[in-house]
Amino acid sequence: MDYLPENNSRYKDVAYWDERYTMEQCYDWLGGFSKFQHILERFVKKEDSILILGCGNSSMSGDMYSAGYHTIANIDYSSVCIRTMSARYSHCSGMTWHQMDVRQLSFPDSSFDVILEKATLDAIMVNEKTPWEVSSQTACSIHQALTEISRCLKPGGRFVSVTFAQPFFRKRLYARTEYKWSIKHQSYGEGFEYFVYVMTKGEKLSPEDAALEKKLLRDTESPPTRITTITNDDKEDFLANIDL
Repeated sequence: MDYLPENNSRYKDVAYWDERYTMEQCYDWLGGFSKFQHILERFVKKEDSILILGCGNSSMSGDMYSAGYHTIANIDYSSVCIRTMSARYSHCSGMTWHQMDVRQLSFPDSSFDVILEKATLDAIMVNEKTPWEVSSQTACSIHQALTEISRCLKPGGRFVSVTFAQPFFRKRLYARTEYKWSIKHQSYGEGFEYFVYVMTKGEKLSPEDAALEKKLLRDTESPPTRITTITNDDKEDFLANIDL
């Protein structure tokens, strides 16, 4: 692939993305919309107001619009991306584009029925080598993002997170009472499995997830256990280098 950075840390650098988006037309992390559309249709209604985080130059927003989802706001922290995508989909009434940081959303409280991200949180965690030893800086960034997501969801709204991260790892981030949501997950993919997490605002954590939260709080000082990473064939090499 022509647009891979010299090291993974550059995935957190907006200058890298600005440069990449001037050259690259489209890239769909973790597969295109059609790969998980059958799952999304169970949780997202055509009339829902939808926010897509870290939209990038993915075809997902356009594909969702073609599938009948016509109220979609898209954000990315690259101004080049937003300018390009806004022009590309200027014919799509009801589709808006905003330069914004997922950690500091400028939308009012309870703005959206659905907030969707695909590999955006994975990119934030790009420098982490193990889920057991997430740096304080990265943990803070993820918490800021999830707090903002919860704030912007309407009561009964859903946060949909599409990622390569297995439940054993990713639930460690999502299972927090303060976010005021429940957690469900499903998977898709052939050869390598991807996961779709659905957090519903206003529902309580399951007993299992509540117990996980308590255990994590109690065991924060426990020695880390190394888990072997399963290598996948995604062309973006950082996905194979972190166990998130």
